[in-house]
Amino acid sequence: MTQKRVTMRQIAEAAGVSRTTVSFVLNNVPGIAISPDTRQRILDAARALNYVPDSAAQNLARQRAGAVALVLHQSPHQVVSDAFLAPVVQGISAAVKDHGYHVLVEPLDPLIDKSEYGDLVRSRRADGILLSGPRLDDDELIRVHKAGIPLVLMGQLPDNDVPFVDVDNIHGAQMAVEHLISLGHTRIACITNASLAYTASRDRLAGYRNALEAAGLPYDESLVRTGDYTDESGAAAMRDILKTSDPVPTAVFVASDVVALGALSAIQQASLRIPYDIALVGFDDIPLAQYVDPPLTTIRLPAYGLGWGAGDMLARLIDDPGEVNQRQILLETELVIRHSSGA
Repeated sequence: MTQKRVTMRQIAEAAGVSRTTVSFVLNNVPGIAISPDTRQRILDAARALNYVPDSAAQNLARQRAGAVALVLHQSPHQVVSDAFLAPVVQGISAAVKDHGYHVLVEPLDPLIDKSEYGDLVRSRRADGILLSGPRLDDDELIRVHKAGIPLVLMGQLPDNDVPFVDVDNIHGAQMAVEHLISLGHTRIACITNASLAYTASRDRLAGYRNALEAAGLPYDESLVRTGDYTDESGAAAMRDILKTSDPVPTAVFVASDVVALGALSAIQQASLRIPYDIALVGFDDIPLAQYVDPPLTTIRLPAYGLGWGAGDMLARLIDDPGEVNQRQILLETELVIRHSSGA
């Protein structure tokens, strides 16, 4: 008699953790904060239950495209400029490959392209959708979710039950600004990563405001500018702050490392020294952040883990939605202190 295959759900129950935590550990996903004790408990439970992964069994889905669509609300230029995106896509690809899928990347410029990405599944080009950078004005998102199309957000929208994997943007931004305040800065500018139509941008701006409020500092709208995912937008925003602010801020929080690289260039072109004249903190911890001059203090996100978690959740929603109990996951961020903040 054939023994029934052990599932990750059984391991989760035996170890007293979530199914997602088991998935992160057994697939050795980097960048996820899981304590050594929890990790060992999961591995012990897997051994005790004789767990054996079976990717072949996951490839038996009927009448499927064998692909998931990664939809990006960005122009092709923004996608090319987004250094944070590469490890995210690597994580997605690794996760869905274990389930027999590959990744189809679809950039959709919100200013040009009509958002009907649900057609990717309706036309059988993809079996499910990963949406990166959800926007508050995206009506197609709710239509897709209500139609029962497998959908996972990398990001989140308020007041709905759409599955997501995200990072704690509010807390991360608050940590960045609290770091600057701890160094004595009271006049701190902010450049967002993108338009405030994106929920991540709103959340990072909210974290900036929370830190100011907690320190008893006023929120000054004249010190806030909007980025657009690119270094060019960061340079333009920083030049405008330097031109119009009186007095010039002594520090700036930029809610994207790519945008921060443009701000860094604009500060240096104005013959100001980082961090002595203006301290600078970014967000994302892209690989280049540690090599610029000066090295960039930033908020580290588990980029690969974010992609892996979202890809794994979507693949499981396609294969067996009943096995997916945890559908909203928030990952932690970490402050990485380098020379640009002057600490």
